[in-house]
Amino acid sequence: MKGPREELIYVPCIYRNTGINQPDYLATVDVNPKSAQYSQVIHRLPMPNVHDELHHSGWNTCSSCFGDTSKVRNKLILPCLISSRVYVVDVGTDPRAPRLHKVVEAEDVKKCGLGNLHTSHCLASGEIMISSLGDPDGNGKGGFVLLDGETFEVKKNWEVDGHAAPFGYDFWYQPRHNVMISTEWGTPKVLREGFKVEDVAAGHYGRQIHVWDWTEHTRIQTLDLGDDGQIPLEIRFLHNPDAEEGFVGCALRSSVFRFYKEKDGKWATEKVIQVPAKKVQGWALAEMPGLITDILISLDDRFLYFSNWLHGDIRQYDITDTRNPKLVGQIFLSGSILNGGPVTVQEDKELKCQPDPVTVKGKRIPGGPQMIQLSLDGKRLYVTTSLYSAWDKQFYPDMIRDGSVMLQVDVDTEKGGLKLNPDFLVDFGKEPHGPVLAHECRYPGGDCSSDIWI
Repeated sequence: MKGPREELIYVPCIYRNTGINQPDYLATVDVNPKSAQYSQVIHRLPMPNVHDELHHSGWNTCSSCFGDTSKVRNKLILPCLISSRVYVVDVGTDPRAPRLHKVVEAEDVKKCGLGNLHTSHCLASGEIMISSLGDPDGNGKGGFVLLDGETFEVKKNWEVDGHAAPFGYDFWYQPRHNVMISTEWGTPKVLREGFKVEDVAAGHYGRQIHVWDWTEHTRIQTLDLGDDGQIPLEIRFLHNPDAEEGFVGCALRSSVFRFYKEKDGKWATEKVIQVPAKKVQGWALAEMPGLITDILISLDDRFLYFSNWLHGDIRQYDITDTRNPKLVGQIFLSGSILNGGPVTVQEDKELKCQPDPVTVKGKRIPGGPQMIQLSLDGKRLYVTTSLYSAWDKQFYPDMIRDGSVMLQVDVDTEKGGLKLNPDFLVDFGKEPHGPVLAHECRYPGGDCSSDIWI
């Protein structure tokens, strides 16, 4: 947390489902306020293929390899959600102008019986572990691919044969407790082109988290979160490597569950945050959930942040008492319930009126706040607005037309509080090949959601 201020951010930009037949690319954004190029894209690295759907990213090495002087954080790992490729990008030679280092083709990933790749974490062994949503045919399958940390060749599955989960998405491990916990999104071939509420009842979306033995690579416990825990996405242990607890954000019912280790060594969950749905007119359903799509924890384990992609707000909770998070900050940035928009809120258990649209540097913000990344000192929150191209197209067609954005929110780390920085805007609607969808943010030096301490 005492490290230098971030000066660059890497963010994947996606053209799939936009009507523009161009490859996805990695954008490098200048976030140094002293720079003449502040809040501008200063470099674009296009991938060699189209329709990959870049999504999340990770590193070749991180704090799990602390103390190993042979390890250098110089390669960004870009798994593809749709094509199942993995791009390895050299960000060490010139951090301001990354270059493509290696392409791992889907055929190599297929040898593990997996596809639709999502979260990438580096391991203390030097290997890279990537989660899958499905098998090569688009059915649900939560397994893990291991890459060699030097050659980036596919080595094998991480999980023991027969132990894959029914669905996959995110994961986080805590070696001092010999545990890894993974989450579930849904069936890739079902969610590929959009969301249908009937697919939830049909069992195509997850509601469980899975506990794994970290050394044996076996699934030892499955925790059903129930209806309130449908579509559990991002999962975060507390950063303290001794911690026996963490949080998972559940999208469909907009809840946050705390998971924790019991005295008998088993793991359990409890719901600790619930965002009420709003009764609406002029929308696809009669009730609109907040749709929690990203969560993160500050490095000092004091604050929890999450985004409500549909309601349009970001929230900050004091988690000093992890069983009773306290809301201390909230800011509306965009979303589906804006005043003057097509949706009328008929019943709201939280707000007295619908929030006004937000304009930054002359641009009305499209979409809803989605991916969030916190500065190491906890004082700045970076926000992008794209969730997944097919869902963007379905819920925010204006973002397909106008492009997504990156915003920056100032954080009060003393008492809590969130305030929009009016001088920071990256407008991805003005990119050279046309409007594009920007997703997850990474700093060259690591961040709150990529680094695990052992």
